Amino acid sequence: MRISEERERARDRLAAMDGNYRQRQAVDDFEDSVSFGRSPEWLQDFDEDEYEVPPDSSRFDRLPERWRGTRWRPSRSATWVLAIVAALATAIGLFTVWWDSPSLQAVPPLPSPHNVTAQNVTAQSVTEQSVTVDDGESAGPVPTAVVAEQPPEALVVSVVGLVRTPGLVNLHSGSRIADALAAAGGVLDGAETVGLNLAQKLADGDQIVVGAADQSGGVSASSSTTAGGTSPAAAGESGGAGLVNLNTATEAELDGLPGVGPVTAASIISWRTSNGKFTDVEQLGEVDGIGPARLAKLRVLVSV
Repeated sequence: MRISEERERARDRLAAMDGNYRQRQAVDDFEDSVSFGRSPEWLQDFDEDEYEVPPDSSRFDRLPERWRGTRWRPSRSATWVLAIVAALATAIGLFTVWWDSPSLQAVPPLPSPHNVTAQNVTAQSVTEQSVTVDDGESAGPVPTAVVAEQPPEALVVSVVGLVRTPGLVNLHSGSRIADALAAAGGVLDGAETVGLNLAQKLADGDQIVVGAADQSGGVSASSSTTAGGTSPAAAGESGGAGLVNLNTATEAELDGLPGVGPVTAASIISWRTSNGKFTDVEQLGEVDGIGPARLAKLRVLVSV
């Protein structure tokens, strides 16, 4: 039973294939006859519906029977909707590209170095003040320009003696002796600052001499401050606190130096008597009782 059904199905397929072949062969013969300008004998009996070529059976057979003759054709309203949607999408895309595109901005020119000082003037650079005449009447507001702030004046001060880094220090205007000592690294052990007025304001060119305390228990007068433009000799005459001259100092003056007692002072005078005047402070190293450490302390306190 099953074999007979398969045979009938095979016959139906062969018949359909033979019919399709005959229909296609007839159409080809008709096209050939028309192309050569002659009409076939069976033209009067030709029926288009009878010889219509079916579509590809491989795809056509997959469709349901009710859909095989349908064609997709959008309505006019659907066409307008699609066109509007496409136009909106295009407009949105163009707007997004324009919004994200970088814009050029002008860069302001850099200020000139000559105008830097002028920028220190405040926003209200002109104030008004009333000028009163002799009869008491006001002459009206008079604008006055505000002077630009000037940078503080720099001071150069010499700090010598028993400090950590003797030499020149740079200070601001209005600095005091305490600021100068701090800029020089501070005083060393054994230094005497009682003779210095730490609150005294300094001027450009001043010199500060830091001496040592008297070993006998008193206070040495070796610490001093010399104003700029004043020589050590003049400072010694006015206050008696200048450098000690090795060639003219007495035994008592030499005894007041730090680390120099009566015996060492007598040795200095003895060396001066035997060798003549001191020509260099370094010659103190040749005196008995003065070693390198003591010479380093005396070097900034004496002169020749």
